Amino acid sequence: MRTRVAIIGAGPAGLLLAQLLDAAGIDSVLVEQRSAEYVRSRIRAGILESGSVQLLREAGVGDRIARDGFEHRGIHLQWPGERHHLDFVDLAGKSVWVYGQTEVTKDLMAARERAGQLSFYEAADVELHDVDSDSPTVTFTDADGRPQRIEAEIIAGCDGSHGPSRYFVPERHRRTWERTYPFAWLGILADVAPSTDELIYAWHPDGFALHSMRSDTVSRFYLQVEPDEDLTAWSDDRIWEALATRFALDGWTLTTGAITDRSVLPMRSMVTSPMRHGRLFLAGDAAHTVPPTGAKGLNLAIADVALLARAIATWLAGGDTRLADEYSDIALRRVWRCTHFSWWMTTMLHRHGDDFDARLQLAQLQRVVQSDSAATELAENYAGIPIEGLS
Repeated sequence: MRTRVAIIGAGPAGLLLAQLLDAAGIDSVLVEQRSAEYVRSRIRAGILESGSVQLLREAGVGDRIARDGFEHRGIHLQWPGERHHLDFVDLAGKSVWVYGQTEVTKDLMAARERAGQLSFYEAADVELHDVDSDSPTVTFTDADGRPQRIEAEIIAGCDGSHGPSRYFVPERHRRTWERTYPFAWLGILADVAPSTDELIYAWHPDGFALHSMRSDTVSRFYLQVEPDEDLTAWSDDRIWEALATRFALDGWTLTTGAITDRSVLPMRSMVTSPMRHGRLFLAGDAAHTVPPTGAKGLNLAIADVALLARAIATWLAGGDTRLADEYSDIALRRVWRCTHFSWWMTTMLHRHGDDFDARLQLAQLQRVVQSDSAATELAENYAGIPIEGLS
């Protein structure tokens, strides 16, 4: 089969790219190794920058965010005996939205179905060919066991950090930077109303804790644990006891409920450069991952795709390659800024090292809540810096 753009990966990055290209009159074929049900149900990030929300609205998939999402003015920072609110609207003029990545994916999958564009789920043996040529191809075996071949003008690798796309940038041209953190998150979903109006980021001698939410009746929590933590060692009672201890504050009570999902999330950063080689372009986790402390992963993918969609459209519609040539450099500047912010939030809030390090962390937290300039720096980065190259 022939198409203008072959998109590898049906996460938010690949689906949003397909939606933006469709709006520009550019056809695409989407290839995903997982099943549609798996993609639709996997639990990931839950915070959208205001700029990401605007982009999704412009892409025609913002109705449910407006109806079901929660606009938050900021976050709470906490350490034992103290909880402080940072108001992003006052500090940086921007809010954030609580709307789960699962819901973003559902919205984009529904839009893809309405567009009537071709998608292959449960694809096996995905291979990219001739990305240095003017006629790159993608081969794979479809869900029915039939071999398939896509001839395209451009391939977009949006298949995450474990997908094949980034490895088709030749090793002699590819450089990867990685940082693995010495802790992980135990994440849970619970059928219980949130005990807070906005997210709580809590430093505690026992380890970091985060109180988030997904709706008026569903809450999301995270606990700092060891990277090799055994989930079976964490009963419901132990989880709630640890959360209550790390969020403890006079006059405030944590509401508990039925835990419906639990998993351990490793913490690492990875950046691959360049994000373009020949006719292959990388976007989202295929090119970079960040620890979730700064809520940047999904938002970085959306920013990548906003740039990439415009670059592809100007190239394929009018023959102008300038934006395509600039894509990797412009995207990576934002990637490294957000990678730094994620590292900073992670190292400030997670207990590691000795008591000397702990006192440094507390000093930094106190600086953030006592200094307008320090609080503004956090607010500007968390709520989202402008996307360079988009007017």
